[in-house]
Amino acid sequence: MWTGHGTPDAQLPSPFVDQLIDNNSLILGRRNCFDIFLMCVIFLFRKMSDYRKTTTQAEIINRLRNGEISLGPLSIRLLETEPRFGDDRSLDALVEVSWQDGKAKFAVECKSISTPKAFQAATNLLKTTALPKDCWPMIIMPFLSEDQLQELERAGISGIDLSGNGVVSVPNRMAVFRTGRRNQFSTSAPIKNVYQRNTSMVGRVLLACFSFKTVQEIRAEVNRRNLLVSRWSRTPMSLATVSKALKTLEDDLIVGRDGQIRLLQPDKLLEKLSQSFAPPQLTARGRMKVSLEGTAIYEILRRRSEESNLPIVATGITSAVRYTVMQRGGMISIYCPRAKTLLESLPGNQTDRFPDLEILETADETAYFDARQEDSFIWASPLQVYLELMAGDKRDQETAAQIKDDLLRSFKEAQP
Repeated sequence: MWTGHGTPDAQLPSPFVDQLIDNNSLILGRRNCFDIFLMCVIFLFRKMSDYRKTTTQAEIINRLRNGEISLGPLSIRLLETEPRFGDDRSLDALVEVSWQDGKAKFAVECKSISTPKAFQAATNLLKTTALPKDCWPMIIMPFLSEDQLQELERAGISGIDLSGNGVVSVPNRMAVFRTGRRNQFSTSAPIKNVYQRNTSMVGRVLLACFSFKTVQEIRAEVNRRNLLVSRWSRTPMSLATVSKALKTLEDDLIVGRDGQIRLLQPDKLLEKLSQSFAPPQLTARGRMKVSLEGTAIYEILRRRSEESNLPIVATGITSAVRYTVMQRGGMISIYCPRAKTLLESLPGNQTDRFPDLEILETADETAYFDARQEDSFIWASPLQVYLELMAGDKRDQETAAQIKDDLLRSFKEAQP
C-alpha cells in the first residue's frame, strides 16, 4: 500500500511504522475516551431531565402568590393564606378564579404529595368544612389523575395540579376539565414499586394473614413463608424494607393502622400486584421424559429435592388444578434454583420431544413464596397461581377469576 513516501511500492522504515501505529492508537484511544465521556454526559442529562423533585406546601403557596398556577383559559389570583371557616377551621389559601366577566372564590387545600391517602384526606377535609355561599372548595396537588378529576367533579370539588391538569366548576358560571398531562413530580414513595419482585412479598403476606400487631410480626411472617430463606439460606427481608413497603401501602389506602396493621382493600392489592407482576427470571430450563406415572413423579421429585437440599415448587400454572377446575396439560413444570443438579438425579432422558417434566431454574424468591405442601408435594400459593394465570391468555384470566373470588371471600369471612 502506498503511504505517500517514494513510490507506491516503497516500504517505510520499521521504526517509523511502529511510531505511526502508536500515534494512531493514541488518537483512537483518545477518541474512544471522548465517546465514552459523551455517553456518560448524555446519560446523566437524561436522568436529570426525567427527575422532578417533590414540592412543598410552601412552594405551592409561593406559586399561587407569583401567579404561576393556572388552568387556561382561567386566571387564578391569591387573595389570602390560611383563611378560617366554619368552626375556626383553617385551610391553606383563598383564591379568586376569573374568566372573561365571571369570577368565583375558592377555599383551597394544598397537598405536597400525590398519593391516594393525601387525595382522600384533602377531599374529606373540604367535604366537612362549612364554606360561605359565595365560596367553592378546591384542591391543589402536584398531580391529579383523570379518575381523581372525575371523582372531584362528581363531588362538586374543583382541583388543579402543578402538571397542567385540572377541573374547575361553578354552576352557570364556568366549567373547565383538562387532563392528559404527565406527572412532572417524583413520587415520595421510598421504593420504586412495592408491588413487584421481592418487595411484593409484604403485600402478598397481607393476603394470607389480613392483620398484624407490629411491623416485626410482618417481617417474621414474610421470612417464614419465603422458601429460599427457610430452606436455602437466602438473606431474610430487612425490617427497613418492610417499613418502606408498608408506607406506600398506607399511602395507597390498601393498608390501615388502628392499633393493628390491617388490610383494607384486598381487591385493590390484587389489582396492583397483577399489574406489576413479572414472571420469575429464568437462568436455565431443562425438559425430560420420565418413565413414571401418576403421583410417582411427584414422590421422586420430593425425595430428590430433599436429598440434594434443593427447594422446589410447582409453577403457578401446574398448581392451578389444586385451586380451580382448570384442566392441566401433560407436562409438569417446577421451579428449582439448581435445575441441572436436579435433572441429573432423576430417572429418564432429557429431551424436548414429548417431555412430561420441565424444570425452570430461578432464584426469584417470589416464585417460592408461601408455597403449600399437600399430598407430599410443594405447590404454588393460590396468589402465585392467580398472578401467573392473569399474565396468560383470555382462558387463563377467566380461570384466575375463580381464585380471585376465593381470596376475596376468605378476606370477607375473616372480618369481625
